[in-house]
Formats: sequence, structure tokens, C-alpha cells
Amino acid sequence: MSRGAFRPVVRVSLALLAGTALTAPLALSAPAAVAGGAAAPYDVTALKVSVRAGDRTCEVDADLYRPLGVDAAHPAPAVMTTNGFGGSKTDGSTDAIARAFATRGYVVLAYSGLGFGETGCPISLDDPEIDGKAASQLVDLLAGTRAANDGTRVDFVAKDGPGDPSVGMIGGSYGGAIQMATAAVDHRIDALVPLVTWNDLSYSLDPNNADRTHGVSGPLAGAYKYQWTNAFFLLGEAQGLLHPGLSLSRTGSAGCLHFVAPACRTKRLLDSHRYPADGTRAVFQYVRSVSPVSYLKSVKAPTLLVQGQADTLFNLNEAAATYRTLADQGTPVKMIWQSWGHSGGMKDPARGELDLAKGNLESSYVGQRILSWFDRYLRHRTAATGPAFAYYRDWVTNGPTYAASSAFPTGGSRRLYLSGDGKLVHDRGEVVPGSREYRDLRLPTSHSESSLASMVGFSDPQPYDIKGTYLDWTSAPVEGRPLDVVGAPKLTLRVVSPQTEQVQNSSDAADKLVLFAKLYDIAPDGRKTLVHRLVAPARVSDVTRRFTVELPGIVHRYQPGHRLRLVIAASDSAYVGNRGSKWVTVTSAPGDTGVLELPVTQGAVP
Repeated sequence: MSRGAFRPVVRVSLALLAGTALTAPLALSAPAAVAGGAAAPYDVTALKVSVRAGDRTCEVDADLYRPLGVDAAHPAPAVMTTNGFGGSKTDGSTDAIARAFATRGYVVLAYSGLGFGETGCPISLDDPEIDGKAASQLVDLLAGTRAANDGTRVDFVAKDGPGDPSVGMIGGSYGGAIQMATAAVDHRIDALVPLVTWNDLSYSLDPNNADRTHGVSGPLAGAYKYQWTNAFFLLGEAQGLLHPGLSLSRTGSAGCLHFVAPACRTKRLLDSHRYPADGTRAVFQYVRSVSPVSYLKSVKAPTLLVQGQADTLFNLNEAAATYRTLADQGTPVKMIWQSWGHSGGMKDPARGELDLAKGNLESSYVGQRILSWFDRYLRHRTAATGPAFAYYRDWVTNGPTYAASSAFPTGGSRRLYLSGDGKLVHDRGEVVPGSREYRDLRLPTSHSESSLASMVGFSDPQPYDIKGTYLDWTSAPVEGRPLDVVGAPKLTLRVVSPQTEQVQNSSDAADKLVLFAKLYDIAPDGRKTLVHRLVAPARVSDVTRRFTVELPGIVHRYQPGHRLRLVIAASDSAYVGNRGSKWVTVTSAPGDTGVLELPVTQGAVP
């Protein structure tokens, strides 16, 4: 394929993965121009800043926004922001964030992350020792202790002490994790607002929801989320086509054009569909080492986590794991579960939701919370920063769409039991003894989503499961009050799988059983909805023992008359599942059956 034919495809992917449509680069002037031809209340200066990033030196491409009236005698606090994966300082969301905060009186440094836009160095997955330390050198620029390559020095940022600027960070996805990576290595960062980002990248790309041991991750490698991973990898490797004049410092290694060697080896392992003990451990240790799960202990900056309910890439469990860790260690932290994420709503947020491309901070709940967060921790004002936990409710049409809680998790729990006749019952004594089985046919027989389909405007088939390759259990209709589920449901289960038992002691984790758990909403007319198309891949460590699967967190109302349906399936079209054909049997008896635990804020199942 010619470069000319490939470039539009890559530009579309870049826009989607960065979280918004591409826009033309901002025309730099003093003062800058805004919509309608009016003068913006800030100046913008394009800068190049050489930083040491790991074993390389590279130039960071940045724009410095200075509000009018801000100078050495009248300094202002600063906000740093950078792009999502594949974006740059000029993409729609990064540019809009910069303009929004500069308009509100903040000095803003918007920069292209390492390996993207016109910034040098290969892509290193927001490694705190590389990306984090590079960003720390940009903090030096804001402190006035480092000059840009053209000699520009900044003397108009408010300071908390000598060499210590008052500075916060905001950004989404790849631009979210970099905040925690920077705060871990530089305690001058005063406030963080990471949106729709990850806790453990090994879970994000290869999730195992069985028997969670640390952060969001189970003890074994999971099921390869190949659609999302391949899209990002393609976008990273295509940087040479997007930016033909790339610096040689962008060259990757270990067979990759634009990724650092350990990231390249991670992709190679995932593509092999094998998980040999030694090699897998080494590769996954790297991916976790560059993920917040490994360095959150060093993050002390007050953090406002914003995660999307519609997100099959970085689900709500990732933010919950980060929240728990920060809260347990005493780092000031609050969390919001907004509506949109990577899987929907980014381009057209729901009514009243934050729209990064528009910068509607004052008119959105999340935007107001962000402004208050920076008021409190950057401007040191007495500002209320909101509840510990808030979540968007898509069923509210009049009144506030967000509910608030003083603690997370919120509400209580309800247990349902898996009966041998395929029912979900609320009393263990109602469990009917029985056994049922399904078979993995060594090809995808269930469908949850086509990753990226909703974002590119393609139609995606409704979720389905082919008969004989899944088991399901369905509740009685909800009666009286609606049932509101807020949080991550948990399934505790025992299965029988003779083919898996035969290879139980294999040194390759790929031989172990994989299943996919999910929750449907069944309407009175039989229509079924897989909530946000979320599934929980689970690779079972020991098939002879009971195990627990933590499903992705949801915020969902089951209306009266609707039923819950739990499904465990042999495969899913968005993941690489089992090696070889495996039979799975689930047996139920009143004293020994599977249990589904639902986090609820109101209602019950009869």
C-alpha cells in the first residue's frame, strides 16, 4: 500500500485513540486567535526542549500558553497536559484542554509525548524512568531552572518554594498514566487529573479476572485483547508515515520501528499465544513496572481519578484499583465514573458530560470538579472538591445525572445462586441439583464487540453466543423498586474440565482453561443488552478448585420486569482464548453451587 493510501487510515485511528477528531495545528500568534476571530486572553509560544530520556537525549515539542497579564510580578499556577496514544500537542483534546485552562488564568505547557508528534525518542509506554523523568525536566522549565533550546526561560509561574512551581497535570488515556509516572519521580507535582487510563497495562492488554491478587490482575497471564492491542501497535509503528522527518532518536529496537525493546518483546509474546513460565514472567514484569500498579506507592500528589463506564480498553476496575491503593496509603484521592470512555461517547458525550474537545468545564459536572480540584491544590483556595465517589446514571432524564457517595465502594450487596436448572435464585435452598456443560470449538463462538467499531462509525453486530458453547443462568423479573448495580460483580465458581486437568501441570499457562463471564439485561420482550459490551476473561490457575472472577465494574439499572442473565462462554471474538478444545461442566447443588455477588445501591431480585 502506498504512503498516500495509508496515511488517511492512520489519521483516523490516531484521532480515535487520542480521544477526539484531529484538528489543524493551532496557528501561533501573540495573542493567539480563537473562534470568531477574537483575540484569545493568552499568548502561545512554540518551544523545543532537550531532555534526557533513559539512555537517549531527545527534543520535546511543546507550546507554552501565558495568560495576558501574567508576568514575573503577577505569576500564575501552571497546568501540564499531553496527548493520548498517537496524538500530539495539536490534537483536538490536548489543544482544547490547553486553551480551556489558559483562558481561565493558568499557565499551560502542552507537549507531544515521547515518540509522538514532533517529539523525539521511541515510545516507552509512559515509563516513569523515561517518560516520567522527561516530564520532570519540563517541570524544571516551568520552575525557571531550565531554559528551552532557544534560550527562553519562564519566570511567571507561581512557586511553592525555590525551584518548585505550583503545577498540576491533566490528560486522558496515555496522557493520564504519564501524570502518575511523573508524580512518582517528581514530588513537585501538586495535583493530578488522570482521565480514562490504566492501572496495570498487562491487565489492559491481556486481562485475567480470575482470583485477583494485585491491582486488577490475576496470578496468570490472561486472554490476549488482540483487537485493541493491534490497533495501538499499528498506530505506534505508523509514526514514520505520519511524520516523515522524524529524528533518528525515534528509532525503536528489538525489531520494532518506534517502540523500545521491552515493549516490542511484549507484543511478540502476546502474538505467540504462548505463556512459557520464565519468558512470560520477565515480559510481564516489565509491563507492570511501567504501570501505576508498580509505583503508586511513590505518588503523593492529590489525585482526581475520572474513568469511563463505556470502556472495554481500560475498564472501571482499573480506576478502582488505583483509588484503593492511593486511599490506603493516605494520598488524597477522589474518583468519578463518567459515562464515556474509549468504547463510546468520546466524540459525542451524553447530555451534561465533559466534552474535552469543547472544554465545557463550568457547564459539566466533571469539569466543575476538575476546576475545584485545581482551585484547591494549585491556587490554594478553600474550595470544596466534592464527594469521595460519584457516578453517572444514564437512566436519569430529569435532575442530577450524578449520584454521590462518601465512600467507595458504595451501597451493599446481594447474592444470587446458580441453580442446576439454569436459574439465578436468591435463596440457596432453591438451588435445583443438576449439571450442564459446554464445549469450546477452537474458534470464536461468542461476540461482545468489535473494538473501535463504535468510534469509527461502523455498525457492530449485537452480542451473541452460539448454542452449546456457553452456559447461562437467568433470574426472576425484578419487582417493585429498580435494581441498581454500582461496582464490580463477582462470580465464585467450580468447574470440571477433563482436558484441562490433563495439562494442569504444564509450564505453559496457555494450556490452562479460559472462560468469559458477562452479565446481560433481559427486557420483558426478550431483548438482551450486554452492558457496555463488557466481558471478564478468566484464566483459571487450578481447574480442580473453586475460583472467583471479578467482572468489570458497571453502573446499571435493571428496571422492574427485567431479568439478569449470567453467561460463561468458551470464547469471545475480541480475545484469543483457549488452546485446544475443552469441555466444561458446571454442577449445582444447594450446599455447593456457584455464587454471583452484586454490588447494589437499591433493589433486589425476588
